[in-house]
Amino acid sequence: MRIATVFSGIGSIETAVSKVYGEKNQEIVFACDTGEREINKTKEDVENETRGMNEKEKQKYISTLYFGKGKRNFVKESYFANYNISDDNWFEDIRFINGNLFKNKVDLFVGGSPCQSFSVIGKRAGLEDARGTLFYDFARLITEIKPKVFLYENVPGMLSHDDGKTWKHIQDIFDSLGYKIFKALLNAADFGIPQNRKRLYVVGFKNKKTNFEFPKPKKLTTSLKDFLDEEVDAKYYLKEKGFEFVTTNPHRARINRKIIQTQKANQQYNWNGDFVFEHLDKHKHDKAIQDGAYVGNYNGDMGLVRKLTPNECFKLMGFKHFKNVVPDMQAYRQAGNSIVVDVLVEILKKINEVL
Repeated sequence: MRIATVFSGIGSIETAVSKVYGEKNQEIVFACDTGEREINKTKEDVENETRGMNEKEKQKYISTLYFGKGKRNFVKESYFANYNISDDNWFEDIRFINGNLFKNKVDLFVGGSPCQSFSVIGKRAGLEDARGTLFYDFARLITEIKPKVFLYENVPGMLSHDDGKTWKHIQDIFDSLGYKIFKALLNAADFGIPQNRKRLYVVGFKNKKTNFEFPKPKKLTTSLKDFLDEEVDAKYYLKEKGFEFVTTNPHRARINRKIIQTQKANQQYNWNGDFVFEHLDKHKHDKAIQDGAYVGNYNGDMGLVRKLTPNECFKLMGFKHFKNVVPDMQAYRQAGNSIVVDVLVEILKKINEVL
C-alpha cells in the first residue's frame, strides 16, 4: 500500500495501514506537516524566490525558511521516530508540493485540512475558487497525483458551516475532480476507543464504478480504565489548586468517566478535559507522590487527582506502542490533533474490500 499524507501529524493513517496490511507492506511516498509553524512570506514570495531552482533545491530553501523561525518541528520529530521515512520524502509546506512528481505512484492519499474560513470559495465552487485555502492544495494534489483512493477528515461542523454552503462547495470540488465520493460521520466510541470523538470522513475513488460502504458501529467493550498506565510519574498528580478546581468544575473537567470527552490540543492544560481520581490507599507507600500531590476529599473518599499521561492520551487515540520523543506539552497537542487509528483501521478494511 503506497500512501502519501499531508497535515500528517503523528501518522494515524500510517499506523492504521501497518495494522491492516503489515508494516512491511507499506510504503510512505511522502508526508508533510508544518508543525504548527508559520513563515512571514506569501506563496507568491516563495515562488518568486525559488524560480529557477530544481525541486530538491526548492524544498531545501523552504525548509531553511521554516527553521529560520527558530522553532522546532515537533511533529516531524515524532513522525521520524515512529515511521520509516527519509528527509527527501518529507515536506514542510503543502503549498509547495509538486504532485506531478508522484503521478500514479500513490494508492492512498490522506489529509484533513485545518477548518479555516472558506469564504473565498466562489459561487461556481470549482477548484480555482478555493485558491487561497489549504483545502485548495489538498484538492490540487488529488488532481496531480491521481491516487486510487483519497481520504479526507475534518470536524463535523464543516457540514453545517455557513448554513451548509461550505460543505456544498467542498462536495462540488470533490465531484469536479472526477472521483466518486462517499461521506460519513463516525464516532471513535463506536469503534473500540472510549472517547466521544465524532469526525467527518470522506472517501473518494478514482474508479467511479466503485460501490463503498462505511463500517458499521460496534458495541463498546472498553472503558477509560483499560487504557490507564500501571505506573505514573508523580509530576502528573495535581496540587491543591488544581485538585479543588477539577473536583468542583464538572463543565470543565470530568473524573473517572468510562468514556472520555473529545481529546483536544490543550488537553490536560488549564485543568481541562478528563482526569483520574485515585484512592489514597493506592499511594500510602509512595512518598514521591504523596510529597508532591494534594490529598483531598472527592465524593466522600480521600485521594489524589491526576492528569492523563501523554502515553495514555496516545493510547486513547489508538496508538498502542507510540514512541514519544517530545516534551509533554507537545505530546498532548499531537495526540489531541490526531485521528483515531481504530476508526481508520475499519475504514481501510472496507476500502480494501472494494480495491
